[in-house]
Amino acid sequence: MDDQKNTGLWASISRVLATVLDIVQVRLALLGTELELEKQRLLTAFWLGALSLMLLGLGLVLLCATLVLLLWDSYRAGALVGAALVFLLAGLGVLFQARRRLRSPSGLFRASVTELQRDRDAASNPDKPG
Repeated sequence: MDDQKNTGLWASISRVLATVLDIVQVRLALLGTELELEKQRLLTAFWLGALSLMLLGLGLVLLCATLVLLLWDSYRAGALVGAALVFLLAGLGVLFQARRRLRSPSGLFRASVTELQRDRDAASNPDKPG
């Protein structure tokens, strides 16, 4: 009879251990996915910032060239002013987009925290259906 209790106890313990290990594996996979999403968000913001700096720099060069040409011919100056304004506005637009992405909270580990809270609730209230 004691052998049956020990076998039942050990089987129960091994099932609990297997369940805990499965939960840990799922949570680690979720954390990895969330880290990857955060990395992609930061890289996108970085490239948008780099593009905006390039466009702003090009716009400033064109604006300087426009000021030089304003004293020279009248038709070339209008074209350079238009091009400079287009690049400056595009650079500012991309810069504001990058700033907006960086300021918006990404909710890093939000899904993991939610799942861990569900696990805690399920562990503290085993009678409630999950």
